Formats: sequence, C-alpha cells, structure tokens
Amino acid sequence: MRNRLRYTLSALLLCVAAAHPGVRAAEAPAAPADTLKVAVYNELAPFSDKGQGIDADLAAALAGKLGMKLSLLPFNAGDDLNDDLRNMVWKGHYLGYGPADVMLHVPVDRMLMNANPQVTIFAPYHVETVRLVRSARSIPAFDGVDALAGKRIGVEKVSISGMVMLGEGNGRFRDQVHIYPTAIEALQQLKAGQLDAVLATRSEIESVMRGDPAFPVQEVAFDRLPRAGWAIGMAVKKNNTDLARRLQAALNDMAANGELKAVFAKHGVQVVKP
Repeated sequence: MRNRLRYTLSALLLCVAAAHPGVRAAEAPAAPADTLKVAVYNELAPFSDKGQGIDADLAAALAGKLGMKLSLLPFNAGDDLNDDLRNMVWKGHYLGYGPADVMLHVPVDRMLMNANPQVTIFAPYHVETVRLVRSARSIPAFDGVDALAGKRIGVEKVSISGMVMLGEGNGRFRDQVHIYPTAIEALQQLKAGQLDAVLATRSEIESVMRGDPAFPVQEVAFDRLPRAGWAIGMAVKKNNTDLARRLQAALNDMAANGELKAVFAKHGVQVVKP
C-alpha cells in the first residue's frame, strides 16, 4: 500500500498532514559529528520524494547554515504521526533506521506536542491548505460545491481530500469521485482533460499547474476541513535544545533574506508564512 495516508482521521482532528504505512527497513550508517541527519517523508511531493523536493532542499540549506554536511534520511512513516516521531526523532526504528537529528514536515499542533513529550516541535515554515482546482473549460463558473454536480472529481486515495470529497453531502458526489494513487497523478489527469476538477493541497496544485489560468484554484468550505490550514515545522529530541535553537536561527535567516521563498519557488510553490 502506498504511503500516502497523509491525512488520517486523527490527523484531520489535529489539522495536520502526513502519515504513511511502513518504514524503510534499511540500516542507516552512523553519521559523523559534523553531519546533520534530516528525516524527510517519501512520497510527499512536492516536499519530498526519492530524496528530492522542497523539504530536501530546505534540509540542505539548513545544514549549510549550520556549517554541517547533510545526511538525508527519507522514510515511509508508520500508521500515525506518533510512530513517525518515535521512529525518526527520539528513539529510532527497531530495524535500525534512524533516529535523525531533526525531522521536517511535522505539524505544529498543540495536541500532537502534548501526545509526544519526548520531542520538541518548533520552527513552523509553511501553512498548508486544501483547495479545489478546476478546468475552466468544463466548469466555467464556480459558486460553490453545487457546481461540481455531474463532474469528474479527482482525489488522492486515503487522503484528507478523499475523505472530505467522498463524505460531502452524505456521499452525494461519491459516484463522481475518481481515486488516484497520488494527488500529482490526479492533477496530471486534470491537465490531460480526463477530469473536471481535483481536490488537493495548494502546494500540490501549484507544483503541477504552475499558475496556468486554464485551471483556476478555488477555496471551498467543507465542514470537516480546517479552513485556515495547518502549519508545518520541525521536530528534534526534547533535550536537544542547542540544535533546536540553531535550526530556528537558520530558518529565521532564510525567511528574512528570501532563501526560504526561493526554495519553494524552485518547485512552483508559494511559501505561506505561519
């Protein structure tokens, strides 16, 4: 099963993103003291997949700011975020992979913090939201979800977008929903004319559509969807206060001098300040 369970029901309640099945079963070699080990998710484009993406570039920039070499630890996470934090931040996986010095793309959420006292979650660097992107040709006007009646709607399997779209109006759109392994694939099918609309994160939409006016992006209100989105940041082991301080300072510097904006722009995404 592909590890794109980014928005489980528990994550939805936390207003967060990112949870996946299975952890890479490879043993990571010990890193030198001058190396920053950074955990990033697999299959989380445009942020991280196969060692590339926004988070991968951010990891490299942070390591550089700290005067350290980068050791990237891509991983497929556990059933929920608590598993991810245990495996990649404060304990390590029982198969020998991890922990890292810092994990990226961690929801900055009070409930998650309280549930994981072994870690420090800090340094929010982006706010993610869910949006609808439509074909202006097949849906020329949009004044709410009723405009989707009879239209082909793409979502990623086992995602917050999929849960919201399938559950809307007691399932009234269920027969119109087309499920894809990833949101990126659904968006590519929209561009190819095989779909009329896709519900996905704004970052996913921007990374594929690149501002194409033929595919307008809409904010859509769903009862179970956090309209304000959720902030994503970093996590380190609780007692690693010096590293947290240095990483926060490095991120602040990147935000102030435009480097953070440039990292996102490289992948077609607009950074949203928390």
